[in-house]
Amino acid sequence: MSSKEAAARPRAVANSEWKRRAAWLLGALAVLAAASWFRNSEPDRHAKAAPAPAPAAVNDEAPLPRVQRPEHDVRAIVNGQDISSQDLADACVRRYGEEVLESLVNKRLISNHCAKRGIEVTQEEIAAEVDRMAKRFNLGREQWLEMLQKERGISPNQYARDIIWPTLALRKLAGAQLQVTPQELNEAYEREFGEMIRARLIAVGDAAKANQLHQQLAADPEAFARAAIEHSEDVNSASVGGLIQPIRRHLGDPAIEAAAFALQPGQVSSPVLVGHQYILLKCEARIPARAVPLATVQDKIAEQIKDEKLRETAHDLFGSLQQTATIQNVLNDPRLSQTMPGVVATVNGDRIMRKELEKECVLRHGEEVLETEITHLLLEQALKAAGVSVTQADMDAEMRHAAELSGVVDASGQADLAKWIEAVTTDSGVSRDQYLRDAVWPSAALKKLTASEVVVDQTDLQKGYEANFGERVICRAIVLDNLRRAQEVWDKARRNPSLENFGDLAAEYSIEPTSKALRGEVPPLGRHGGQPQLEKVAFTLQPGQLSGIVQVEDKFVILRAEGRTQSQDLGLDDPEVREILQRDIYEKKLRLAMSQKFEEIRSRARVDNYLAGTSYAPEKASDGQAEIRQDTAVRPTSGVR
Repeated sequence: MSSKEAAARPRAVANSEWKRRAAWLLGALAVLAAASWFRNSEPDRHAKAAPAPAPAAVNDEAPLPRVQRPEHDVRAIVNGQDISSQDLADACVRRYGEEVLESLVNKRLISNHCAKRGIEVTQEEIAAEVDRMAKRFNLGREQWLEMLQKERGISPNQYARDIIWPTLALRKLAGAQLQVTPQELNEAYEREFGEMIRARLIAVGDAAKANQLHQQLAADPEAFARAAIEHSEDVNSASVGGLIQPIRRHLGDPAIEAAAFALQPGQVSSPVLVGHQYILLKCEARIPARAVPLATVQDKIAEQIKDEKLRETAHDLFGSLQQTATIQNVLNDPRLSQTMPGVVATVNGDRIMRKELEKECVLRHGEEVLETEITHLLLEQALKAAGVSVTQADMDAEMRHAAELSGVVDASGQADLAKWIEAVTTDSGVSRDQYLRDAVWPSAALKKLTASEVVVDQTDLQKGYEANFGERVICRAIVLDNLRRAQEVWDKARRNPSLENFGDLAAEYSIEPTSKALRGEVPPLGRHGGQPQLEKVAFTLQPGQLSGIVQVEDKFVILRAEGRTQSQDLGLDDPEVREILQRDIYEKKLRLAMSQKFEEIRSRARVDNYLAGTSYAPEKASDGQAEIRQDTAVRPTSGVR
């Protein structure tokens, strides 16, 4: 890349289009993460299918109301075209089948084991555990469930069936292994409420160097922070002068704890060998124990210890079940799929049917996947109306473009498609087919619909030249979230217009992390950089001048000018500069046009989503729009919005 091209690169490169679709990449929560071995189960561990054993004495009825789903065959109508229940089920299995099947297998293993042991988990026990977990986070039951739904995408029904039920079942299976001893209780109490040591740390790999540092620092403890910055191999603590989190008892390495608690403030420890490194500690202060009576927190601590033991026990239990169980993953085995049609797995001969997997996938991910399918169908309809199609060459070009933007190129500078696809699918945890269908194809389709409409004119080139090579204002900024506070801070800056005072105010009041940490320093402001209000004000300021309060959306900004950069005298007539700007501006305008085109397609569409219970339609039917079918066989499941 030439220096001109590097200079012309925008300061903040937008993410590739596929990254904006991260929502559909989120996987379902497995029953237990420790049971991930099913995904790699050996294909030769076959077992003859047998009638299902007697079910475990577990009530599969959820203790919480299950969200009702429509039972009819149509899940959505998009401009008169159906998306059937089977279409949706197949799409859900393609995306989430392996993960959901893993959780079904795990649950079946636990259920069968409970049945053999005569263990039952009741609705009342599940409801009580939900209440206990809510109380643990100081929330009401409904608040807790709502938070899980909004922040983690876990429905109340899924939470009860796939998290609470297995937890209770494993707790009963573990039995006496979860008992808490007095010693464990006392250690946990001391760990949480006991005395702590505020300390600094230096880690080095050489014993002689550690001893040399100890001699120097024992004589001059005040030099410890500087020595940590210059010599410590632990980068995280070295960057802050060796400061580490306060050291507690019964939490980390015993040797470190013993050395730390033997120190008084200002003292430096002898080198402590931990792994392959020698550790020096300096005690900054001893933090007294908190005056919390054990009796008031005993039950809470005991529950925490049981939860920790349960995680360990669950791992061991699944290891034991793995060794004794015979599991067949039929879903990913074409040969077995032919001999056992409709079956996706067997657990000790107990069959898990595809219909069960489909139902579970739709329950967990149906609404999310249906939105993706609706989007796909809308784009297919738009392509058909425009008389164009997406070819393999279009998709390859889109992937090459994404690879080049991310710097995934071969020795000759060409996009390395194989490496790019491997990186994307591995990082995102999706299959190649899913990546192509859900990320590459939609982007290629929108580009096909908009590329011919994008034109870069002389005005665009001039603005691009000024933005990339033109003069910039060097300034500092304070960002605030309400006008009253902004007025107070602005008045303080006006009363004392010095750079030092402005930096102090930014460090104290700015709500934007970077400007706060850097005492107001921000990247220089250029023209046409996407912040027109700030740019207009900045270019009116002389060095040392304070701006008024500039409102940018819901934030309020105060600027102080320090000077200006020199423009780069390259000239817009330079062919290389012009080519770089043409390419960069075209890319930006194309992405904007693609976004606007999709919004236009959505706004002109009639979509009835019977799974979510929503409908939307244009205010007026436009010419050429598909006729809306009046289907009396289906109804939304909730209010129409």
